Amino acid sequence: MNTANKLTMARVVMIPIFLAVLYLVIPPYHNYIALAIFVLASVTDFIDGYVARHYDQVTDFGKFMDPLADKLLVVSAMLWFVQIGRMPAWCVLIVVAREFAVTGLRLVAVDNGRVIAAGWSGKVKTATTMVCICLMLLPIPAAANTLCVALIVATTLYSGVEYFVKNRDVLNWNK
Repeated sequence: MNTANKLTMARVVMIPIFLAVLYLVIPPYHNYIALAIFVLASVTDFIDGYVARHYDQVTDFGKFMDPLADKLLVVSAMLWFVQIGRMPAWCVLIVVAREFAVTGLRLVAVDNGRVIAAGWSGKVKTATTMVCICLMLLPIPAAANTLCVALIVATTLYSGVEYFVKNRDVLNWNK
């Protein structure tokens, strides 16, 4: 297993630790410890991508596991926010539905011999989501929490729509 894949797997291992800290450590410290774990996991996402590309360590395993690890990390945090009343469940549904839809679009594209690379809006969505989750793990005012949730939903919707608009030719309705 190469370095990039080890970093991805480290992120996967951090997810249950992140959740265990949120559930088992005495408040208010649990949020700060969970924040540190979330930041570390998020940083490994950027590092493993850099290592994979820069040192020619791109593998099929990494192509599969890296985005899965990212989605599991984000959704686990969002489900925690739903449980504690800081995010409506419908917002998480939008995030999950966008991920399923874009993944489906990519699968259809691959079937047609085309690869849909990550777009700029997808990168903005990811960065916005990660920053907002970090902020939401802190004791921020309700208005700031609401703004974070709105930013996550808005960037998720925008990037999802952009993927489908830019790649609408992939979905041949007559086939």
